[in-house]
Amino acid sequence: MKDIILVERNPDSQCAVPSVWRSAITAIVDAFAEGDYELSRAIPGVPVLDDGVATSIAENIQEYGAQLISLPDESWDTSVVQWMGDYWDVLVDLFTREEGASDMALSIRVYEVNDEYSFRVLSVHVP
Repeated sequence: MKDIILVERNPDSQCAVPSVWRSAITAIVDAFAEGDYELSRAIPGVPVLDDGVATSIAENIQEYGAQLISLPDESWDTSVVQWMGDYWDVLVDLFTREEGASDMALSIRVYEVNDEYSFRVLSVHVP
């Protein structure tokens, strides 16, 4: 049985991605891997992206030159969150078919609103 990673508000150090967020983040990456850069499918807590952000993500993935794949469990070993006072910054390590662990990362901000989480996708890039 896997350990449950709880949501932490630790401003002093990075933490593992909470278990409760992982299905939404996985759904985001799956959408990108399937070419849905606007996130037009219904993912709870994840708004549709505006054209500028979606275009930037699509271009960055295409310029990287490898095919993005679904997140394997090992992605959670290196992906991190940091509490910023009003939200969490999340950096998720991405994987490709050609190379496995890639240099690309998904950047998200997570907000807590009325005891639910809202995910704001910022970018996919090489940090």
